[in-house]
Amino acid sequence: MLRLFKKTAPARDTAQFHVSHAGDSYRIALKRVAGATRFTIRVRSATRDVVLTMPVRGSLSAARDFAERHAAWIGARMRKLPKPIPFEPDETIPFAGVPHLVLHAPDARGTVWLGVTAKGEPALHVAGDARHVQRRVMDFLKREARKRLEEAVRRHCAKINVKARDVTLRDTTSRWGSCSATGGLNFSWRLIMAPPHVLDYLAAHEVAHLIHMNHSDEFWALTHRLSKDTDSAEAWLKAHGASLHRYGARGEGNAD
Repeated sequence: MLRLFKKTAPARDTAQFHVSHAGDSYRIALKRVAGATRFTIRVRSATRDVVLTMPVRGSLSAARDFAERHAAWIGARMRKLPKPIPFEPDETIPFAGVPHLVLHAPDARGTVWLGVTAKGEPALHVAGDARHVQRRVMDFLKREARKRLEEAVRRHCAKINVKARDVTLRDTTSRWGSCSATGGLNFSWRLIMAPPHVLDYLAAHEVAHLIHMNHSDEFWALTHRLSKDTDSAEAWLKAHGASLHRYGARGEGNAD
């Protein structure tokens, strides 16, 4: 990320424009931020877009000029982003940390089930019309995520005698989980693609927030007590978490 000013307050409004470099065009999301004193350009891997943050009273022409002067940097960063992988036949996607080949079974009954390929490799078998493969894979992943997260939340809650109000799945890009002031826990359904210990750790992390609505030493002590995999899961998310956003079409997996 190209940083040219100190941390600022939340965005006030958003606009957009395009800049070109080496034959490619890039959409720039413009955010005016109270307290900003200079321009910042950030390439977001999860949403595969570019954000330019600027002072509230900055001019659009100055913002455009800044983006155009950094078009080569933008292009270089965008080209380094991993290629998106749709939930379509013959693509390989992770399920519980294990790569699975998506196999279309048009004449089979059912929807989606776990199995193996002819070579014995892990596979997701998808029945029905080819037009519905992506949606069915998405639905399957969200069902599995909900089942496993709810089980993990119940287990961790029982350890410390608390109860979560509910569990909600979303397709978030800035955080993997959250806990509301009323005890509702929210998680990214994409955690079903991570190794099981990562999903379990996120459940423990948010359950710990039912006691400590902060990231104090007491919070981390409780999280480590609930999940012995806290450190390894945090390390996995730091190294591989962003890659989970490359799978499937965005915008289809929000509230659940």
